Amino acid sequence: MASYDLIVIGGGPAGYVGAIRAAQLGKKVACVENDRAGGTCLNWGCIPTKALLKNAELYQTLEKKADDFGLIIKGLSYDWEKVISRSRGVAGGLEKGIEFLFRKNKIDYIRGTGSLAANNKVEVTDAEGKTEAHSAKNVLIATGCVSRELPFMKFDGKTVIGSKEAMQLKTQPKEIVIIGAGAIGIEFAYFFNAYGTKVTVVEMLDRILPVEDEEVSATLEKLLKKQGINFLTSTKTLDAKVSKGSVELSVEPVDGGDGQTLKADVCLVAVGVQPVLPGNAEQLKLERGYIETDERYQTSIPNVYAAGDIIGPPWLAHVASYEAIQAVNGMFEDGYLPKKVDLFPGCTYCHPEVASIGKTEQLCKEEGLDYTVGKFPFAASGRALAVADSEGFVKVIYDKKYGEILGAHIIGSGATELIAEMGLAMNLEATNEDIEATIHAHPTLAEAIHEATEDAFSHAIHI
Repeated sequence: MASYDLIVIGGGPAGYVGAIRAAQLGKKVACVENDRAGGTCLNWGCIPTKALLKNAELYQTLEKKADDFGLIIKGLSYDWEKVISRSRGVAGGLEKGIEFLFRKNKIDYIRGTGSLAANNKVEVTDAEGKTEAHSAKNVLIATGCVSRELPFMKFDGKTVIGSKEAMQLKTQPKEIVIIGAGAIGIEFAYFFNAYGTKVTVVEMLDRILPVEDEEVSATLEKLLKKQGINFLTSTKTLDAKVSKGSVELSVEPVDGGDGQTLKADVCLVAVGVQPVLPGNAEQLKLERGYIETDERYQTSIPNVYAAGDIIGPPWLAHVASYEAIQAVNGMFEDGYLPKKVDLFPGCTYCHPEVASIGKTEQLCKEEGLDYTVGKFPFAASGRALAVADSEGFVKVIYDKKYGEILGAHIIGSGATELIAEMGLAMNLEATNEDIEATIHAHPTLAEAIHEATEDAFSHAIHI
């Protein structure tokens, strides 16, 4: 039996980051993972999907915009197998990188399924069913989540699939129905549509990307419809008939109007996630299936902590890593007061991209805040026009009296990179005057943030 200062159960963005942080603090650490280092994000989520989306964007650019750049391309085609294999190769390389970081930081990487045991022990069952116990002064649970099934439509890996299967389909579907218009559903809708698959997205709520600002959601839906994606919002899925190589879905409007039947080769269910608990988790206090933690990320069991998706929303890799670092710092640094997640960016990597941070305009209205809104369209950006990517806009929301940044919402090329400036500004409690006083390089897409800020206070120069 090995003994550790910390055993981490789960090797995803919370788990491996927490393990490395503890090792940096001079602690003896082990990380238990039953699949692949890097977890869902690196292997089956964030990273490989972005590789697929870049492929799709490049292909779509060459197919739709070649003439705009003076390019003549004859016989443009693609190799579906290579598209998928490039994505898997990117993920595989990063997985090896995580394993290298474990070795570099002298972290014991234990392959198997971890379970909580009595007396500060963690039991690990390997692929052959052999179980061994390890003791730890502290345990960090970072077991994450998996795609959630619908009760009447279980995943079969081929016809009814989750996001994991969607990114490694051996054959491109001619038609696909996607249930759920959150970030995952929209990203895959963009990906498949870019290669000519007929895509229909079904969403129960009245708009796509329902957590985003209403204006951004409406703009994205309009642009994606223009690309050829069909959306059925305010629509619920009632039933499904699944056969070999096809699926039929019965759907109807949520207000009870006339229903219809949708047929496709594949149905991707993207309605959310469900927690993956470690063995013997019944001894923990749970809330809707997720592990409940206190202000120090400690569970109902002393010296057992949890971070990442397993403690509930927001289910984002960058949030998970932040939580893990906070939890570990709190465990081992005297006097350290862990911080809970408050301000964080959300990103959707279709094209155009969507990114946001802080309050939406709707929330500002509901809270009765005295605010002002500034907008700048990329159609007025010299850089956006130069690179032939001028769809979308930057929208910033400021407190009218003090100039405090309340929220920022971007739809357009590079949105997921641009949002970092607004996050830093909000963390530093910058005001509109600070943004306006910051010289933004010309020509850049980032100038749109400066221009939108000026617009919020009637100082705009270029609109």
